[in-house]
Amino acid sequence: MAKITPETVAERLERGDDDLRLVDVRDETDFREWHIPGSENVDVYDELKDDPDAAAEELADLPEHGEVVTVCAAGVLAADATDLLQEQGYDAKTLVDGMNGWARVHRTAPLDVGLEGELIQVARPGTGCLSHVLISEGEAAVFEPSQYTEEYEAILEAHDADFAGVFDTHAHADHVSGGQTLAEAHDAPYYLHPADDDGIDATRVEDGDGLEVGVVTIDVIHTPGHSPGSVTYALEDEALLTGDTLFHDSVGRVELGVDAGLEETDVEDNAETLYESLEGLRTVEGDPLVLPAHDPGSPQPPVAARLSEVEERNEAFGQDRETLVAALAGDIPDQPANFERIKLANVGTEEISDEEADELELGPNRCAAE
Repeated sequence: MAKITPETVAERLERGDDDLRLVDVRDETDFREWHIPGSENVDVYDELKDDPDAAAEELADLPEHGEVVTVCAAGVLAADATDLLQEQGYDAKTLVDGMNGWARVHRTAPLDVGLEGELIQVARPGTGCLSHVLISEGEAAVFEPSQYTEEYEAILEAHDADFAGVFDTHAHADHVSGGQTLAEAHDAPYYLHPADDDGIDATRVEDGDGLEVGVVTIDVIHTPGHSPGSVTYALEDEALLTGDTLFHDSVGRVELGVDAGLEETDVEDNAETLYESLEGLRTVEGDPLVLPAHDPGSPQPPVAARLSEVEERNEAFGQDRETLVAALAGDIPDQPANFERIKLANVGTEEISDEEADELELGPNRCAAE
């Protein structure tokens, strides 16, 4: 059976390869929930399991030009679809590990910032997660790493940099952090606000703290609301790493910690707190790049916008207190998959295996308010 890796698909999509045709054979509900951008749904999931001849008949309607890549959840039924297509003369391949594999793809790009060093963005198109690596004067720091720490190890090795530490803006609810693992591997500090630490024993960061990586100063701004310990890291006046507090087109949700049983506040109080945090970010000097921890789409780096651009395009960022609080507390969108266990793992309350971590992360990102 012919196969193609998720990394190769990501590269070809990034360069706009018109010969690539992604055919998702999962049922329509799963496809609508989460799929690779540009793919089309041919719902033959049940037929592939029960009636391959019927599946072959439906797949025969595909145009015969280009290279077909079949997609399912883990690559099993898609492999059957590939066999059927090849029997009909199609140039067909199966996406290795399906959507599970797509969730593990990472893409990198440098950001154009005026720092004395480099700032590299690491994006996960399958989950919408964004993380960043700062390199300055032979030292490196990682912000918001995924659980797949080998992606960051490769960057550190390529720059031959001494590891200064890992920074999480908060205990995430949508993906398992690799912060503690990466820090322990290098005997380096793992920075997290104590309000989001329930057993990790991370190195504390508080509002007003200033740390240095190489010659770049990192200032800590406490921006609670999405979670009690949410912070924004200001890299001098060039970049704001806002976590899930401020996105380019939305703001953070305020009910996840409450629903996970980790916060004694209520949703309205959190919304009020988030409003105050956003107002604080509006007063930041200069016009830094806003670099959130997520993009609601399928991000291909670089994903960045100046603070002034965010103010213009992000309606929620400019709303008055009453309107924003009512919106955040009143219309709650669907929650991230398995967010309770992910949140508990990231604050240090629960331990999960690597296999469990892979499974818990599958699905769309939903940490932004809609």
